[in-house]
Amino acid sequence: MKVAIVVTHLLGTGHLARALTLGRAFVAGGHDALVISGGMPVAHLGGADARVFQLPPLRSDGVDFSTLLDDRGDVASAEYLAEREMTLIRQITQYAPDALITELFPFGRRILKTEFQALLEQARRLAQPPQVFASIRDILAPPSKPKKAVFAQGMVDTFYDAVLVHSDPQITPLDLSWPVTGALRPKLRYTGFVTPAPAPAHPQGAGRGEVLVSAGGGDVGDTLFACALEAAAADGSRPWRLLVGGQNAPETCAKLMRGSPANVTAEPARPDFRQMLHHAAASVSLCGYNTALDILQSGCPAVFVPFDAGNEVEQTIRANAMAGQPGIETVATAELAPRALLDALDAARRAPRRAAQTDHMQGAEETVRIVAEICRHADAR
Repeated sequence: MKVAIVVTHLLGTGHLARALTLGRAFVAGGHDALVISGGMPVAHLGGADARVFQLPPLRSDGVDFSTLLDDRGDVASAEYLAEREMTLIRQITQYAPDALITELFPFGRRILKTEFQALLEQARRLAQPPQVFASIRDILAPPSKPKKAVFAQGMVDTFYDAVLVHSDPQITPLDLSWPVTGALRPKLRYTGFVTPAPAPAHPQGAGRGEVLVSAGGGDVGDTLFACALEAAAADGSRPWRLLVGGQNAPETCAKLMRGSPANVTAEPARPDFRQMLHHAAASVSLCGYNTALDILQSGCPAVFVPFDAGNEVEQTIRANAMAGQPGIETVATAELAPRALLDALDAARRAPRRAAQTDHMQGAEETVRIVAEICRHADAR
């Protein structure tokens, strides 16, 4: 098959990381995959075997997802958005996929509904229209108004052959965060969690004995990093490593290191983070989809500080669902303080060591199987 995956990450990089993992799984399964990315380029996320086509990029203005900024940081103009849409349409027409996957839309990214609708309508006009799939994580942002759920259902009814839910329904069913109707449920296909294969321990032992503090690959985490600096100062000699994402990571690291305690290192987010977790004393992080799975796969003691700015609830729901496991603690942003963070770290490290989780972690491979099966059935008709 030829598979196109269309994704736009606006704040963090989790959406792109998941799309790339899917792309690699399709290639490993003998298919051709093209990831069409509409967010800002991310240096430490490579396409590997899945090719990546970069649209004129967009990002949100912090947690204001109603304001889109262009590659210069200016509010995206109508002309910029129109050029982006035309580029997307040209790319999908030239590639002519057998399967088209839209990441998050129509359950999110409504700010981009014009370009997504144009994409879906153009896909229908191709000589051989593709099978169409929505790809969504375990927890969605619950619709703040009924009309948002109605919009998503209408789009699914009109354009989509299936909705790929990257979760285990026994752990985080979609019903936890989204109103699953009788019309939607038959189109749901649970894949298990989408994550790369478990990373081996770091060959050089990087991260050994350290507290690894991370906030994903986006421009978030200032509050967490500031608290971590104070906690590290009170922690004595134990080493703390702050892994900073975002477009201005080097500048942010330099700022954090000015006047920081001697036991702190700050550096840009690095691709061997998953390997470092095997050696770390503990992880302190937000609770995005990919980071949560990294923690489960490694067994590393962890403290989650779920991102909740702008009335976001996704990470809080996920963190609460995971908090019952040994060695996992949560601290709400409103309660975040150096002492609270150190107490949570101590509790996580005192708990019995949690075994690395391997069940329900083959979501990428299962996605390939489901998509291939639906495409075969379509061809048979």
